[in-house]
Amino acid sequence: MSANTTVAPILQANNIEMRFGGLIAVNGVSLTVSPGEIVGLIGPNGAGKTTFFNCLTGMYRPTAGGVIFEGKPLSSRPHLVTKAGVARTFQNIRLFPNMTALENVMVGRHTQTRAGVLTAIMRGPRYRREERESTERAHELLSFVGLDAAWNLLAKELPYGDQRRLEIARALASEPRMLLLDEPTAGMNPQETRETRDLVLSIRDQGLAIVVIEHDMRFVFTLCDRVAVLVQGELLTQGTPDEVQSDPRVIAAYLGTTDEEQS
Repeated sequence: MSANTTVAPILQANNIEMRFGGLIAVNGVSLTVSPGEIVGLIGPNGAGKTTFFNCLTGMYRPTAGGVIFEGKPLSSRPHLVTKAGVARTFQNIRLFPNMTALENVMVGRHTQTRAGVLTAIMRGPRYRREERESTERAHELLSFVGLDAAWNLLAKELPYGDQRRLEIARALASEPRMLLLDEPTAGMNPQETRETRDLVLSIRDQGLAIVVIEHDMRFVFTLCDRVAVLVQGELLTQGTPDEVQSDPRVIAAYLGTTDEEQS
């Protein structure tokens, strides 16, 4: 594991609050992520993890607080968040089922292309060049995640684990500097989980910062440099994997026991 804590954070989420009517789903959560760091976000079901992700990526506009990315306020509009350098996957896979694996990844390249509508319609030189570059890069990313042989298969024809990897490839197609993964091993068998762990480490080795929501504690504690725990919309604690997994409050939150029962 490697975390660079000597430089300014790439991401700062400051006192994020998200209300839905009278319900407070996220209550004053702050989190920093350093370049090249893998941060795990864990907590019981309903703890607010995905809602917090949605606030970071513009799916929700926080009721209070803000997000700083690379020293600048991050927009609350998803396409501008992606353009700024933050990409994500989703808890429920969101692929285009009737497009090929290659086409799905090429869709993720939209923030990297500049050809206008007229150029695209006329299929001018700039459009053809960008189309060629996007195709080459999509093949590279499919190879990186282990799916290059499946480039011409429809997304819906791929096994579940491959669909998960395809979604990661599509996220990487926007050339992000930070990647948010929402339950990347959900529904996977142990072998697929190990392969996903290796893939995430390879992505980090390319210089990306990563935040991952996951319920598989073995996956989180063997992968992450730091782990943050949300409980009922609030940040309970954060620290190294060893610190977090030995914290009685974390044990109580997952087992549903009280501090008195733990003592």
